[in-house]
Amino acid sequence: MSDSHAIAAQAELHHQYFLGLQLMVAVEEPHTAVFDWMFRLFRRQHEEKFLSSFSKLGLEDLPHAIACAKYHVLSNGVGGVVVEYMEESDKKAWVRFRYPRWMFSGPVICGIPVEAGRGFLHGWYAQNGVSLNNPRLGFVCVSEDVTGQFGLCGYFKEYDHDLSPEQRLQFAPAEVVPSFDSSRQPSPPSGEWNELRLIKANRNYAVEYIRNGIRALIEVLGRPRAEELARRSARLIGLQHYPRMAQQVDAVDGDVADAAKFLVDIMSGMGDRCSLETHSDGSIVITQTGLNLVRDIEGDDRRSLLLVWIELWRGAVHSHRAFMDVQCEVAADHVRWRIQTSSAVPQA
Repeated sequence: MSDSHAIAAQAELHHQYFLGLQLMVAVEEPHTAVFDWMFRLFRRQHEEKFLSSFSKLGLEDLPHAIACAKYHVLSNGVGGVVVEYMEESDKKAWVRFRYPRWMFSGPVICGIPVEAGRGFLHGWYAQNGVSLNNPRLGFVCVSEDVTGQFGLCGYFKEYDHDLSPEQRLQFAPAEVVPSFDSSRQPSPPSGEWNELRLIKANRNYAVEYIRNGIRALIEVLGRPRAEELARRSARLIGLQHYPRMAQQVDAVDGDVADAAKFLVDIMSGMGDRCSLETHSDGSIVITQTGLNLVRDIEGDDRRSLLLVWIELWRGAVHSHRAFMDVQCEVAADHVRWRIQTSSAVPQA
């Protein structure tokens, strides 16, 4: 098992967790809460990533409409999301997200309300001009993901007048989309994106949705309710997704030793370090340090993120054929797992 396999497994797991959490919130909370959650998540992502990535992607000297469109093609591309670019002029450039949509992968798309897409359009796309100090830059949405049109599509446009806050995002579903020319599709600066870096970028892309998504959900629903939904969906995704992860890292669905080895191997995909101790009672203790999930996050948000995240791994261990008990102690700089055989049926 190579580190790249564990990294890819973590990317896929966190993507599945984000999908499951979206579905659970959409089913159990009002659609207005879904809008507010996506707005806050994407505004947080925007403020953290947008301007800081311009130089990395070689966009800082381009006209703003073109730079924004290329940004969304390139930044989503490193996460494995296919976005097409069509340039009409220096002041008007299109993006079209192709199916299957990463954001609403598989049948999940059937359970997501339109408010989710409108939340992230307001949270990110409507903010590009503000962040670039360009009051004339806006985004026009021509097609949305879950309306049965042809997927998220629209254009960035620099107008000849300043836009009001309400004009920064507009909808024009009747507009004709220009033809796609693959020869004009942007690509990252050459020599900077080798295969391993792309695999890590794909993982980071998915993990950031969890790091920021759970904190944004806490802002909308309050900490107790957000933790409840995030923990329950994490446990279910861990249970459901373990066989796939086991396949990716060559794990064995066996006893306590096999489950412990699985955790040690899979956590290497997060860049964390694990040490393992076998005790005389047959239990195995794993001490996990590094904790890249909560890097640079402190206080209650750090505690909440770890509290919900460990449920992914409880679920994965409980998905084994053998019944096992999983205890987890969260400390300031480490997580300590204890896995042992159990005669009792695991409880939620």
